[in-house]
Amino acid sequence: MTKRVQRTTVATNKEKFESRKLPMMPVREMVIFPYMMTPFVVGRESSVRALEEALGADRKIFLATQHDASVDEPKPNEIFQVGTIANIVQSVKLPDGNIKVLVEGIERGKILQLVDEDGFFVATVRTARYNVEPSAPIEAAMQRVTSLFEQYVKLCQALNYETMIAAVKMEDPAKLTDVIGANLQLAIEEKQELLEIFDPVERLSRIGDVLDLEIEKLNMDRNIQSRVKRQMERAQKEYYLNEKIKAIQKELGRGEKSEWDDLKKKIDGAGMPKEVHDKAIQELKKLEAMPPMSAESTVSRNYLDWLLAVPWKKRSKEIRSIDRAEKVLNEDHYGLEKIKERILEFLAVRQLVKNPKGSILCFVGPPGVGKTSLGMSIAKATGRKFVRMSLGGVRDEAEIRGHRRTYIGALPGQVIQMMKKAGTKNPVMMLDEVDKMSMDFRGDPSAALLEVLDPEQNFMFVDHYLDVEYDLSQVFFIATANVLHTIPPALQDRMEVLRLHGYTEPEKVEIAKQFLVRKQREATGLSEKNLTFTDEGITEIIRHYTREAGVRNLEREIGNVCRKVARRVVKEKNVNLVLTAENAGEFLGVTKFRDSLAHEKSEIGLVTGLAWTEIGGSILSTEVSVVEGKGKPILTGKLGDVMQESAQAAMTYVRSRATRLGLQRDFYRNLDVHIHVPEGAIPKDGPSAGITMATGIASALTRIPVRRDIAMTGEITLRGKVLPIGGLKEKLLAAHRAGIFEAVIPKDNEKDMADLPENLRNAMKLHLVENMDQVLKIALESPLPEIKEEAPAGLLPGTQGEQPAARQ
Repeated sequence: MTKRVQRTTVATNKEKFESRKLPMMPVREMVIFPYMMTPFVVGRESSVRALEEALGADRKIFLATQHDASVDEPKPNEIFQVGTIANIVQSVKLPDGNIKVLVEGIERGKILQLVDEDGFFVATVRTARYNVEPSAPIEAAMQRVTSLFEQYVKLCQALNYETMIAAVKMEDPAKLTDVIGANLQLAIEEKQELLEIFDPVERLSRIGDVLDLEIEKLNMDRNIQSRVKRQMERAQKEYYLNEKIKAIQKELGRGEKSEWDDLKKKIDGAGMPKEVHDKAIQELKKLEAMPPMSAESTVSRNYLDWLLAVPWKKRSKEIRSIDRAEKVLNEDHYGLEKIKERILEFLAVRQLVKNPKGSILCFVGPPGVGKTSLGMSIAKATGRKFVRMSLGGVRDEAEIRGHRRTYIGALPGQVIQMMKKAGTKNPVMMLDEVDKMSMDFRGDPSAALLEVLDPEQNFMFVDHYLDVEYDLSQVFFIATANVLHTIPPALQDRMEVLRLHGYTEPEKVEIAKQFLVRKQREATGLSEKNLTFTDEGITEIIRHYTREAGVRNLEREIGNVCRKVARRVVKEKNVNLVLTAENAGEFLGVTKFRDSLAHEKSEIGLVTGLAWTEIGGSILSTEVSVVEGKGKPILTGKLGDVMQESAQAAMTYVRSRATRLGLQRDFYRNLDVHIHVPEGAIPKDGPSAGITMATGIASALTRIPVRRDIAMTGEITLRGKVLPIGGLKEKLLAAHRAGIFEAVIPKDNEKDMADLPENLRNAMKLHLVENMDQVLKIALESPLPEIKEEAPAGLLPGTQGEQPAARQ
């Protein structure tokens, strides 16, 4: 064999470089350090050839780690560039053809060139020998590293303490770091990083940092192991004691199954249907066979507890006296006659029918009108338990039906939880804010409610957790909502919708006198002697400190007054105050709302419309101005799409009636019509402002003022027909509050007048109209000129264009 060892030496001040050519062998899953004795088996053909080449020369071989241990024949770029020159101490050929060798690392080196010769790698390797002068900092660093390594060896169970401590007793920092690096339990990449540091001083610092980190990891592992051990010991102790208790009870003759017997008695006495009873007994048998400390036994026990907690036969004794119910409802609520009638009808049916199905009502109305408290009154009047389930923001179907038992921490849905809370199978269950549910990837809770609220299905409601049929048919469900359009039609179809409209001002005064003032006086510890409210004082609060359809803010303001009076009582003792319209500002500060009153005078293009909102009705002024332009309509006031289309329909109607209004046929070519609906920051939409905008446009073009003392609402068609609208009661209440006692409404809304309070019907003069000609005749201060209308060019007399599509 040819001897392949060539040397080149270069000296510097700090280090001495030397290059040499050696046979090279890639090794797997290990990093060879200088001064390290390591045995391993050589099996690859190329590695055997490199080994034989080294044995035939000076027994020196270069060992470097390959990147991926799974590669059998690594390429030069798949081998780390820094490795160790090693001396082959011993080699033994094994029966299977492999060679077992023992090598000793001599020094680290870096591959300058790696070539394949005769089927094995030959590497040109550069080595660097550092001459480290002894100094105080280096000695201190060596002591620190030695001390840290001692701690590491104590914590690491894989290393022999005496052997390792003896091995690191040396004065050469280079040798110390290599011996420690070779014995650290590190990943291949981390060991390779240490091998690639040639400078002993730098390597000493890096070894110290690595030891610090490894000691911290070992301490953490030890803490975790000790904690786990303690927990296991505690579990074993509990198991041992439980078994001992069972043995003692058996010796005393108390039996082993007292707990299971108790559960079986409870199951037998729960009044479960046969299928549910059989399933509970089956679950109990499974529980008996399970180890008491297992996770499955906890799940089974929780399931049995829920089956036993739900009422299967217990019922509240129902009070069916109509007179008592009427008395309770009148004591708790003022007005709401239609709602009270419906509840009394329900109770009358209960007296005549032995087993009627549960009713499902839906109270729809603005906030603060008493929907939730009305449900509580129904429970009180019928002698049933009352439970409330809030659905606002619920977006997970499992909130209604529950989770299956396979999930960790699974629970029944809110319906079953409320039944457990009620403790009876015939409670009044309020589904609050049913219009504020939403849906996402977890399912649609409103779809799950379809089964709950369907009298034909809810007698066999299945909760995912209980996984048995449960009868909800005797529950009196009451849903509440502020609006209907966000409730799915299928869900609406299952409920009887009862609308609670906003209260009139006289109704609010009566509610405050009969309920709110007394409630707030009691809450603040005042007596009637300390504070009384006059009707005028309450009216002042309603008009200038609240703006709502209900009475929630009214109660809040009355509470503010009571708290301020309570403070005076504490300070001055004898206090006797009367709240009037004049002194309300002393307690409540400056007014929060100004009255939306009728306009001071009749003006051209200024019309008072009526609008419906979720908190009641309001008046809506509409302004129309005509300016020179190119016939372009201008719409401002944050109007929605439907309202913009109504404005276009109104404009087209006026253009079609130009002759009747005394206008030139092409008046619109040189004029821009600007329609503005204050207040500009509030979004507005809907078709009911159609006749309002048409009246404003007609007034602005004819220069005839609109009456200030009249309000109007109605949808308009291109032919000038006036179509019906919704929210009539709230709109007329708003007009009444604003001091307007005359209104124009569609004739088709005549049927809704039966719902108006009697005092409102008596106070308002209502004009029922069918077309815009009637509206203009009533609303404009001066009559239109009597001009015979001509048909537009190209149309037959008596036609106004194509017949519009039927209203959906």
